[in-house]
Order: sequence, then structure tokens, then C-alpha cells
Amino acid sequence: MGDRTRRAILERLAERPCAVGELAEQLPVSRPAVSQHLKVLKDTGLVSDETIGTRRIYRLNPAGVQALRDQLETFWNRAIADYDTVIAEASREDQP
Repeated sequence: MGDRTRRAILERLAERPCAVGELAEQLPVSRPAVSQHLKVLKDTGLVSDETIGTRRIYRLNPAGVQALRDQLETFWNRAIADYDTVIAEASREDQP
């Protein structure tokens, strides 16, 4: 997710399923580069593909996206809890 091109691919696939060529036309990278990014996204479970005729159509994998969302929510909740702890400790230190 840290890669700008992968985020752009995910944004486009959130709109509708696409083939590699369609994605490459919309992005400032080559078709082989798009294929490599799709492989990484597929390996992580965020994207799935289906062969239709001679084309491979990629789409978001709802289960993978949900798993990512759950993980990010866990990180977010931990960060908020840590922030609350730091604020509480700072408040105690400021009291005479």
C-alpha cells in the first residue's frame, strides 16, 4: 500500500474490474510494471483475477480489503490509546 502506483490501481479497481491494458492506459507506468504491481496485490489478497477469453480481468477482493481495513483499524486504535496514555501522563506531570 505504500506504493503510489499500487494505490492508484486499487482506486481504479474500486470503480470497476479492469484488464492490465486498461489499467496501463490510465497510469504513467508500462504494462509490465502494472502486471508486477498486480502480482504483488494478488499475492497479498487485495486483488483477484478471472480469465475471460484471452483477457485476465482484475478486481478488488472484498475479503482482502476487509482484512486490511481490520488491520488498519487495530493500528489506529492502538495509536489512539497510546496517545491518550501520553496525554494522561503529561497531565499528571503538570500537576503540583
